[in-house]
Amino acid sequence: MRTGNEPLTARSPLRLRFWLSLWGLVWAAGGAAVFSLAERPGWAAACAAVVVLAAVDLGVVVHHIHQGPHYQPGPDIPPYEPPRSR
Repeated sequence: MRTGNEPLTARSPLRLRFWLSLWGLVWAAGGAAVFSLAERPGWAAACAAVVVLAAVDLGVVVHHIHQGPHYQPGPDIPPYEPPRSR
């Protein structure tokens, strides 16, 4: 169902983002550890930066999942109208 305001009512696949963030977190942490042991500080720092970004994204996703159906609606719930700012 298209309403014309999809950018405002778009839904994020939070479970997919959760698993992709977790996957990235594990691989980047492993990369940071391996590059640290291999004495490659530049690559280790780059992997550490990815670890931080993945951890922040994971935290945001978990927060939105815990907020319930407003952020994680099922397929039977139609798009909601965003609240109007005054």
